Amino acid sequence: MGKSKQVGNHRSTKKKHIAKTWKTKRRTKDIDQIHADMIPANSVKLLKQDVDHDVTGSAQHYCLHCARYFVDLKTMKEHFKTKGHKKRLKKLRDEPYTQAEAERAAGMGSYIPPKTIEVHTQQVEEDMD
Repeated sequence: MGKSKQVGNHRSTKKKHIAKTWKTKRRTKDIDQIHADMIPANSVKLLKQDVDHDVTGSAQHYCLHCARYFVDLKTMKEHFKTKGHKKRLKKLRDEPYTQAEAERAAGMGSYIPPKTIEVHTQQVEEDMD
């Protein structure tokens, strides 16, 4: 009997690409992007969005700190009490990393510890239907 012809190894190249898509499927905004969204001019635009039926909850219930949309107000209020939301608020207390801080860390200046920012859960306006 002859030897069976094996082409390549048993690992498929498709599996590598699938693994990457699973890792990035639910990727949310980074902390520095959320800090940029928390600027009052940007936050007003995000919290008062026009009705968009392609987004969850028609884009009317948005958590600014977690960058998530919710179906209704009740679900969003429940989210504010969760462990994930509280962890995100704790991460947002640190000042965002800047280029000046990177240069100081590389030896181009003296070290200044990052400042803490006071972050609270956003206020929710009750709809009086």
